Amino acid sequence: MARVFFSYSHRDEELRDRLETHLAMLKRENVVEAWHDRRITVGDEWKGQIDANLERSNVILLLVSPDFLASSYCYDVELNHAMRLHGEGKSKVVPIILKPCDWKSAPFSKLQAAPTDGKPIVSWPDLDEAFLNVVEKLRDLLGKESTDLSLGKSRGALPELSSVESNNSIKTATFSGPRSSNLSLSKSFTEAEADEFLDKAFEYMSKFFENSLLELQERNSDIKTSFKRVDSNRFTAVVYKNGSSIARCKISLGSEFSHKSIRFSGNDSLADESYNESLSVKHDKQAMYLSSIGMQQSSQFDSKKLTFEGASEFYWHLLIKYLQ
Repeated sequence: MARVFFSYSHRDEELRDRLETHLAMLKRENVVEAWHDRRITVGDEWKGQIDANLERSNVILLLVSPDFLASSYCYDVELNHAMRLHGEGKSKVVPIILKPCDWKSAPFSKLQAAPTDGKPIVSWPDLDEAFLNVVEKLRDLLGKESTDLSLGKSRGALPELSSVESNNSIKTATFSGPRSSNLSLSKSFTEAEADEFLDKAFEYMSKFFENSLLELQERNSDIKTSFKRVDSNRFTAVVYKNGSSIARCKISLGSEFSHKSIRFSGNDSLADESYNESLSVKHDKQAMYLSSIGMQQSSQFDSKKLTFEGASEFYWHLLIKYLQ
C-alpha cells in the first residue's frame, strides 16, 4: 500500500477534502493510505508528526494554489523536504494545480503536474471531472510504481511507527491496524455562505464575458462586440457582424422564492425581467457548486456541478451557439 501525503494550505482545505473523497476507491482497494495534518491528534507535536509522515510517504501531493505558494511553511519547509525525498528516489512528488497561480517557475515545475496540462482544478467546468482526471493519473502512477511502492524498493523497508516509541518520539496519527477509509464528514453551508458564493460567481462571470468579447472581436475583423456593466447586479453583451447585431444577452443576479440565482436572458432589454436559464447554488457533502434549472438543453452542461468557469462557459455557449 502506498502512503500518500497531502501538502497544502489550510485555505484550500475544502478542495483537499474533495480530492480525498475521490481517492475512495483506491483506499477500498488498499492501494493508498492518505495522510494530512488534520490527522494529528490533540497534544501531539505537530511539526514532528509532519516530518515523520513526510519521511514515510511514497507519494507526496503538492496542492498548488496562490495560498500554497504564499505559505512560508508549505513552500520553504514542506516543499524543500518533499523535493529532497524526490531527488533521493525515496518518494514521488506530484503537483496538483488547484487554482491559477504563478507556479511554473517553482522548483517542482519540472515535474509532470495534474490535471492534464496543469489546468487548474477550479478552471474545469465540473470539479468532479477535474478530480477524476487527477485520480486516473495517480492510479496510472501507482500502477507503474506498484512494486517499488508496495515493497519499498526505492527507499528500503518502510517501518511502521508504533504509537509511542520513546520519550523523544511522537505518537503517529496513522495506525498500522485495520481502520475504515470512510472518514470524511459531511459539511453544512449557511445561506450567507451560499449568497457570497453566488456573488463571487457573478463577478467572475462578468469579467469572463468582458474578456471573451474582447478576444472574439480581436480575432475576427468583421466582428464588433459590446460589454456594459449596468450596475452591481447586471451586465449586457452584444455581438455585431458587419454592423448588425447577431447575438445579445443580459445576465443578472435575481431572487425568487427567497433564493438568489444568476439568470440568462436572450435579449439585453433592461425592462424585460424574463429569462431563459437560471443558475443557483447547490451543495453536496463537501462543497458548493452551481447548477442550472435545465431550461436550455445542453448535454455538455446539464446535470453538472458547475464551477465559476463552468457556469461562465455555459452562459457564453448560450450567447454564441448560433454563431458557430
